[in-house]
Amino acid sequence: MSDERTHLSVRTSGGVSVVEFADRKILDELSINEIGEELSKVVAEGSSKKLLLSFKNVDHLSSAALGMLIRLNKQVAEVSGSLKLAEISPQIFEVFKITGLNKIFEIHPTTERALAAF
Repeated sequence: MSDERTHLSVRTSGGVSVVEFADRKILDELSINEIGEELSKVVAEGSSKKLLLSFKNVDHLSSAALGMLIRLNKQVAEVSGSLKLAEISPQIFEVFKITGLNKIFEIHPTTERALAAF
């Protein structure tokens, strides 16, 4: 398996690793596992303990993807890091509210506001 294909775009802004998802739909198990591995690498490389996930390109998110985000949150906490989410569409945010994940994750309306909150 090639490591060339990536589901993420990562940049650094003011000491924060800003991650944007390349996929509009994060639904199938293979993609979710690959995204989880890529996010784990970002955390493990540890160039920044501050991680911001931007969902501006994401239209659909499966419950398995939510599980992957919960595991990522735990992994970030283990390195005393900080994780924030931004730009979640209203229909995906509704799922966060229904599952109570909006109380677990710090969610901001824009990337800029999330960056300012670090």
